[in-house]
Amino acid sequence: MSPTVNATKPDEGVLVRRPGPQELRPVRTHRRRRALELSLAVAVPLVLVLLWQLAAERSWIDDRVYPAPSTILADGWDRAGAGELWPDVWATLKRVLGGYAIGTVAGYALGLLMGSLPLVRAALEPLLDALYVVPKLALLPVFLNMFGLGEGPQIALVAATVFFFVWISTMAAVLAVPAGHRDAGEVFGASPWQMFRHVLLPASLPAVLVGARIAAGVAVLVIVASEQIAAADGLGHLIFDSRALFQNDVMFVGIVCVAVLGVVFSEAVRVAGRLLTPWAPRDRGRGRS
Repeated sequence: MSPTVNATKPDEGVLVRRPGPQELRPVRTHRRRRALELSLAVAVPLVLVLLWQLAAERSWIDDRVYPAPSTILADGWDRAGAGELWPDVWATLKRVLGGYAIGTVAGYALGLLMGSLPLVRAALEPLLDALYVVPKLALLPVFLNMFGLGEGPQIALVAATVFFFVWISTMAAVLAVPAGHRDAGEVFGASPWQMFRHVLLPASLPAVLVGARIAAGVAVLVIVASEQIAAADGLGHLIFDSRALFQNDVMFVGIVCVAVLGVVFSEAVRVAGRLLTPWAPRDRGRGRS
């Protein structure tokens, strides 16, 4: 809500600006906006789920292919209670966490190096650009040849995917650091470590963490696709296997678990980013000011 601007003519050419609710009552306005955003965030998916439930009950859709949400919830609850769901969740989670950690560290280190040293960037950027456009699932046979069956190919695929997102965001963030910041560090005689610690790191870290958050969601997508092709467990395997056996309720349980895992992981990265960069602007898309 913007301030109210009213044009009156007590004198010719005089524009009177009246303060709006955001200026007069900023706390109340912020709370109302936040409440509205939270209501919409809850209401939209809830309405869609209720429509899905109604369509299944009224036979508008074939509930053998698209089970009602209540059926999916009951089946998921039963599988979780019987301990049948958690092994697949844990298998996917450990692969995502392992690959994400490796890819993030490698991508950040190389992005920082290439962003700081023009000769290194000139030598490696063409090669990495060519590898970046290769679909990462196409590398799965290569990783299977390198690591054999097991956890290695899955973790390597996630790491390769995350690496490119973090590398690109890190290199771009370092290159975007204003020259004046670097000049100020040089004037004060900053060593290479001091230049990194006090100039490059705080200036580039917010943009780096945006790339890391995007990579978190993509990592979940890649591991699920990989598990459908070359894994004996995990949520991707659960989805693919249940589809082949026409157990569509189990398939949707797996899909819901993937969605929850992706949201939780992405939000965890976002919260970690907020804690690591308190100086960065807040995410206005979240209703913060």
